[in-house]
Amino acid sequence: MKNIIILRLLVLCVLMVAIVNLTGAQCPMCKIATESNLSNGGNAGKGLNAGIFYLLLVPYALVGGVAFYWYKNRKKDDSIKSVS
Repeated sequence: MKNIIILRLLVLCVLMVAIVNLTGAQCPMCKIATESNLSNGGNAGKGLNAGIFYLLLVPYALVGGVAFYWYKNRKKDDSIKSVS
């Protein structure tokens, strides 16, 4: 059972690394388009930065929420065990 979990995690990590290499080519294209828009007086760069911050905020908020929930419940479990 433990070997299957380790194998799944390993496969997931390999797939994530492969996907990052495929999508890395999009960043220069976005940068060039944004710089071109800003040089012509547009404001697409501000919206692009706001979108990036929004996309980064959601995963960190979810992980932080789960970690906080786990921490609070662990404290309750430890206090119940120490009283018994």
